[in-house]
Amino acid sequence: MSGEPDALSVVNQLRDLAADPLNRRAIVQDQGCLPGLILFLDHPNPQVVYSALLALRYLAECRANREKMKSELGMMLSLQNVVQKSTTPGDTKLLASEVYDILQSSSTMDGDSVNEMNSRRRKAQFFLGTTNKRAKTVVLHIDGLDDTSRRSLCEDALLKIKGVISFTFQMAVQRCVVRIRSDLKAEALASAIASTKVMKAQQVVKNDNGEELLVAFQDTPVEVELNTDLPDYLPEDESPSKEQDKAMSRVGSHQERGTGWFSTATNFLSRSFYW
Repeated sequence: MSGEPDALSVVNQLRDLAADPLNRRAIVQDQGCLPGLILFLDHPNPQVVYSALLALRYLAECRANREKMKSELGMMLSLQNVVQKSTTPGDTKLLASEVYDILQSSSTMDGDSVNEMNSRRRKAQFFLGTTNKRAKTVVLHIDGLDDTSRRSLCEDALLKIKGVISFTFQMAVQRCVVRIRSDLKAEALASAIASTKVMKAQQVVKNDNGEELLVAFQDTPVEVELNTDLPDYLPEDESPSKEQDKAMSRVGSHQERGTGWFSTATNFLSRSFYW
């Protein structure tokens, strides 16, 4: 059993694949991956649940996926259960509510459905408190992010920032995709990375034509609110994975890599769960 991937490594790999728009249709069409992600929503490890929700959030960004995701057996009920469970961490509740809202709005809703959705959102907001808002994603290009030791330094720096929810590295293109609270400034991430003394971050943005641009941060340090106690559900060391290179990979390479891991995930799920 030692060579068999565990739940966290499988769901992290699916999450990373789902982060690439080229893979999203294939993941949802695969017979094993979407049901597996739904099962992961009831996993006892909160990291597994959160990573599964991130994968579902990425998949839901593709409009063509939403109706199939919504109609998948157990999807909407499992999302509701995550939101309503008293032991669910606040950030996980928020993300589950966000995914539910996206899928629920994929088709015309009647009055009862609207009321139910609004009621559930109010419950999540009550749990989180009025100062918490929806999360946002920041893409950073990090000069100096060129080996595993630098990656570890970057992880340590980001984990210390209060308001960082999750992050995924794309080492091949020296990038880090960071999900943060909406009230946290991207400059705080740059200051934390600059504190390593060996790396420097620029923000990746798109202009009106959809072209990517690198925006430099000011050299003036930004005061960063630090985590005094790191919660269990923040990212730990992830299993080794093939890095995504969106700028250079051919479409075929994405599909081949995705197919291999779809098969691995499906085999893992078929051995571990029963419908």
